[in-house]
Amino acid sequence: MEIVWNKKNYESTLTREKNGVVWLEFKRFCEKGFPLLHAYSTRLGGVSSGVVGSMNLRNCEYDSRENYEKNMHLFFDAVGFTFDNIVASHQTHTNNVHVVRRGDVPTGTLFGREFQDIDGLVTNLRHVPLVCSFADCIPLYFYAGDVNAIGISHGGWRGCVSDIAGETVRALVREYGADVKNIYAGIGPGICQDCYEVSTDVYEKFAEELGKEELGRVFRDGREGHFQLDLWEANRIFMLRAGIPEGNITVTDICTRCNSDKLFSHRVKGFKRGNQIGVMELI
Repeated sequence: MEIVWNKKNYESTLTREKNGVVWLEFKRFCEKGFPLLHAYSTRLGGVSSGVVGSMNLRNCEYDSRENYEKNMHLFFDAVGFTFDNIVASHQTHTNNVHVVRRGDVPTGTLFGREFQDIDGLVTNLRHVPLVCSFADCIPLYFYAGDVNAIGISHGGWRGCVSDIAGETVRALVREYGADVKNIYAGIGPGICQDCYEVSTDVYEKFAEELGKEELGRVFRDGREGHFQLDLWEANRIFMLRAGIPEGNITVTDICTRCNSDKLFSHRVKGFKRGNQIGVMELI
């Protein structure tokens, strides 16, 4: 299956396909041979139809529970994730990070553990997939190579400006003794700056946290009273502030809104749509 993306002219993000299921990975993570699986789902390869067609991974009123569960099985089987040990977050745009320990891991149930009011998960347990959901917000992936631990976070604008990236890094350092210089990070598909118009109150929130030069990299003027926000760059800045080396950070080149035929976008459909998920698992 040949997938043509509307994207910039660089190849940080790889398209994978198996049995008709299509997902995205970071080229850097693959080249480094890290002992993990990671993926960002797409709309392609599922059984759902209509506004949630076809690989919907959101349990919602616009799709049946049966379709949702079938899609989960199709996606996890295609990538190779362990299905029985899923730990997920129910995101509320916070900077809250949960450390996943053995007692948190379910057995044999679909989303048996979904932690409320959590926007980031970290663990050093093998064969425990960490899951966050997305539909324009930015997925953040972390691998601490010196201690073999992972993290995944939800970097929407509220989480970003409250430093969900830094909180995830600090959890890896605090809980597992990771050296931040050995942490690799990926900033995944989400809404691009051209597509993401925000109002002055969002700009002011970031102005409380960022310096003038940083603000200039994150915002550009839009129509009157509005700005165009680069959430990829904003999350990258907070990763750098947390101490991750610049060369260890990979940024995607794929926008959800620009590719709304292949990715669910909240800006395009509102709540009447499906979700992508980002998943990481140590193997």
